[in-house]
Amino acid sequence: MASLLQRLMRPFSSSTMHFNPETSGASTMTIPEGAQKATLAAGCFWGIEHMYRHDFGGKGLLDARVGYIGGDSKNPSYRAVCSGRTGHAEACQIVFDPTQVSYRTLLEYFYRMHDPTTSNRQGPDVGSQYRSGIFYHDDEQKAIAEEVTKKANEQWWKGGVVTEILPAAEWWDAEKYHQLYLQNNPGGYECPSHFLRKFPPLQ
Repeated sequence: MASLLQRLMRPFSSSTMHFNPETSGASTMTIPEGAQKATLAAGCFWGIEHMYRHDFGGKGLLDARVGYIGGDSKNPSYRAVCSGRTGHAEACQIVFDPTQVSYRTLLEYFYRMHDPTTSNRQGPDVGSQYRSGIFYHDDEQKAIAEEVTKKANEQWWKGGVVTEILPAAEWWDAEKYHQLYLQNNPGGYECPSHFLRKFPPLQ
């Protein structure tokens, strides 16, 4: 299991990657007419993006981007976010076609693919940047997030869910080398808490 130090150094020292000094920036993701966004934090953003692309690509997922949300500083860098001082969470922003996959389905998947009971932590990754969070984009998403969270908490996680549900604040794309990280770096670091649990359907 990779240590936190190994994880922090991996993007800058891996032989398959080169340091890219480009900082993050405001999202340039195109939102097609009729599409919606889902913004989710569940620990290391490499695994979140990879799992959603793998399981929803061609099934309603139109695009996905990793980045930073929920902090105070402008244009945060990966190193600054990893310090825990910016207040940002590592997150994934998904663009999806609601006629093919529902927001509810994406949230139920969210509660299956990570451990929402550990505060500011996923697996060996510790810090507020690894917190569990749903950042809603409108009142309908808020209502669905609250309903799914209540059911998942009661039926799947025995009352232990600590996921925060907040309005989506300013989003910052992560640096280019983080996008599609596990697709471009097979065998790269994956958080051991990122796997699909075999829970029964929510009632």
